[in-house]
Amino acid sequence: MPIRRVMIAALFLPAAAAAQAPLSAIDWLNDRGPSVRHGPVLTEPPVSVNARQPRIDVLPLEALSQPVGLVAAEVTGLPVDLWAASEARTLAQLIATAPVQDSPAMQTLLYTLLLSETRPPAGAAAAETLLLARLDRLLELGATDAAQELAQQAGPTANPARFARWFDATLLTGDEDRSCAALNAEPRLAPGYGALIFCGARGGDWETAALTLEIAHALELLNPDQMALLDRFLSPDIFEDAPPLPAPDDPDPLTFRLYETIGERLPTASLPRAFATADLRDIAGWKAQLEAAERLARIGALSPNRLLGLYTERLPAASGGIWDRVAALQRFETALGTGSAEAVTKTLPVVWQAMREAGLEVAFAALFAEDLAKRPLTDPAAADLAWRIRLLSPHYEDAADSAPAKTPGNAFLTGLTHGAPQLDLAPSPSAEAIAEGFGDAAELPPDVQQALDRGELGVAILKAIAHFESGARGNPGDLTGALATFRRLGLEDTARRAALQLMLLEPGGT
Repeated sequence: MPIRRVMIAALFLPAAAAAQAPLSAIDWLNDRGPSVRHGPVLTEPPVSVNARQPRIDVLPLEALSQPVGLVAAEVTGLPVDLWAASEARTLAQLIATAPVQDSPAMQTLLYTLLLSETRPPAGAAAAETLLLARLDRLLELGATDAAQELAQQAGPTANPARFARWFDATLLTGDEDRSCAALNAEPRLAPGYGALIFCGARGGDWETAALTLEIAHALELLNPDQMALLDRFLSPDIFEDAPPLPAPDDPDPLTFRLYETIGERLPTASLPRAFATADLRDIAGWKAQLEAAERLARIGALSPNRLLGLYTERLPAASGGIWDRVAALQRFETALGTGSAEAVTKTLPVVWQAMREAGLEVAFAALFAEDLAKRPLTDPAAADLAWRIRLLSPHYEDAADSAPAKTPGNAFLTGLTHGAPQLDLAPSPSAEAIAEGFGDAAELPPDVQQALDRGELGVAILKAIAHFESGARGNPGDLTGALATFRRLGLEDTARRAALQLMLLEPGGT
């Protein structure tokens, strides 16, 4: 396995994989605890129902596509034929629109679906539709490294559409020399003349790049803005004293890199999330790196450890905004290191508020929950906060029975960590819906049940994600149905973590 793929797999694979915990791969946030399974995500071996000779179906080997994905099905617990019974265009639509912005548990589940080794529906066109949908959603989420690696595994030069995604990803990760070498060898793959010119120059063939630009000029093959940008790229000396070019409203990755190359780097905050990856490189300033890391960590596209590394790289350069978060986290980490309960009690509420304002509560919990468990706090408010932070971590079950205060709300949370929340202790309507979702009488949403009846497991999971988002916005029936679906399919850990996050992160949750 190439070193780059090993590194990406290490980011996605939890320690629980060593224990073969099903469907616990692709936790971009941290290691996860073992999942509890109570349903047939993986089918049981068939048993005989009579003494007749079973029918044997013969299928040509070439009819089965090779599985594509970065994480083995044995690790995720998902069947290789997850998508096989589904219509590719339906899958593409559901993948593109699965709402995971506000739920780290749903983010993890979606990454698992996108990166698990799976076979596509039958037919070359369907296979390509699904692959491109997976790549597009990974890029939209900002998981640029994963998109690049998935494209490389599938064969990035198979066709121009696949190459275009790979090319975009490499431009943002800084690995464009690889894609440019492929393009220079097969110019038919070019997504446009700009790519031919850029890659020709990157490969050292400046004469061909300049000639291509002249042809583009003569035949008006590029718009004036692109022409001006490529002129400066190929002839920087001529434009050394020229005023900066106007910033484009909606640059593509190639335009972004060209601006960077001519010394007019574009800010990424207003650009699609994938562009934040480019700010993680050393050529960006520390503040830009921090802002990009927070943006990606919020959607699960950056590991908490990498975020922590940036937070602690140096002392804050100023005050206000992100610098206050950096300072708060550094003070808290120092307090943890001293072992002083008083210091932790003083710094924990401050850093927690800072993380809440940034939407990074679950990442923070993944980083510090285990250390908090080793620091008993005597202050009641601080102890309760530390316990709730531990419930947001992958090791929530370890904290289940150590609630510092015996209140109905805490008793409900304790039951939830065990997968058995008590309805009569539910402190809110959403908690009631959660308790019903963990009850034996909960029914699946009709569209989910119909998908399962057709054997469309992937569709059912994607629809359940949408139901969970609707439920989190205040539709209790959808919340109950989504949780019931996850549990029915053996995604018990997903159900518990999603419900805990919803309870603890809603206004007033902690």
